[in-house]
Amino acid sequence: MATILETAASAGMFNTLLAAVDAAGLRGALEGPGPFTVFAPVDDAFAALPPGTVQTLVDNPPQLARILKYHVLAGAHPQATLVSQEQLDSLEGAPVPIRRAAPFEVKNATVVNADIVCDNGVVHVIDRVILPG
Repeated sequence: MATILETAASAGMFNTLLAAVDAAGLRGALEGPGPFTVFAPVDDAFAALPPGTVQTLVDNPPQLARILKYHVLAGAHPQATLVSQEQLDSLEGAPVPIRRAAPFEVKNATVVNADIVCDNGVVHVIDRVILPG
């Protein structure tokens, strides 16, 4: 079975996320045994950010790492577990609110594909980049 990052690479729609993970120095952590739950924004989610935002974040690795860690939970949490919670703490430290009714949402993002099981966790594909706070 593939890891979270291998799964993301093979999907072909997470190029910006993967580049951001590398720029933030998080590849080694996300290739680890985990398990992790990753809310993975598609490329279009990053493209929808205000112009220049992605480059500004790439130029500031600590801030980029903070935002990316907000997309990750410790443990493997399938949708059924997530929707039973009001919120869970991200690796960044801030809580990620979970919408407990349809549609399945985290913070302000809709989960467009849930429960992609990987060797070191689970991925939920989201349509927006989520921010702590």
